[in-house]
Amino acid sequence: MFEIFVKKVKSDIVIRWLLSKITIPITDILRVTTDDTYGGEEKKAIRIGMPYGTTDRVVIITKENTYILFTTNYISIQKKLNSYINSSTK
Repeated sequence: MFEIFVKKVKSDIVIRWLLSKITIPITDILRVTTDDTYGGEEKKAIRIGMPYGTTDRVVIITKENTYILFTTNYISIQKKLNSYINSSTK
């Protein structure tokens, strides 16, 4: 119910959480990584999800912004993002 959903729509990544919808052009994504700090290292990052102490963080670094996704399903989201990025660069 409170999970973050990530999908590829044309040449964009769409992130949905609750009533929020964020669209990121795949060509703008520089790196996808994880962050083991509680609130995320990047102070000006856009935070998506519930930052519980037991959740993991997937970080999307783009040309203009940094997004931190708080999720318990970080491996699946990170693999999905990387596959979307890799499939668009071919």
